[in-house]
Amino acid sequence: MDLEEYFATGPSWERPVFDAVLAHVETLGPVTVEPVSVGIFIKGTGSWLELRPLTRWVALSFPLDRRLSDRRITRKPIEAANRWYHYVNLRSPDEVDDQVREWLTESYLRFG
Repeated sequence: MDLEEYFATGPSWERPVFDAVLAHVETLGPVTVEPVSVGIFIKGTGSWLELRPLTRWVALSFPLDRRLSDRRITRKPIEAANRWYHYVNLRSPDEVDDQVREWLTESYLRFG
């Protein structure tokens, strides 16, 4: 499935959030975008970020080698393979702010 096909059936607010995330991660280095039925995977050297549309937001998940404690982390971080997977709910592109971009940069440098 390509991006246009993927976004043709999704909620209208999903694409602007995706575009904001992608605009930042593309500045970090090479990435591959893989739309699938449940969301969008963004890959660097391996699977790295996930964007999954839910009822009122897009759930962004990313790994770090430390556990974050921030009000924007919406689910209990999951530890697996020396990584902590974090989840942030994004309702608009404005929520891809400096802090979220900093986390994505840190994640890319370690796992992207």
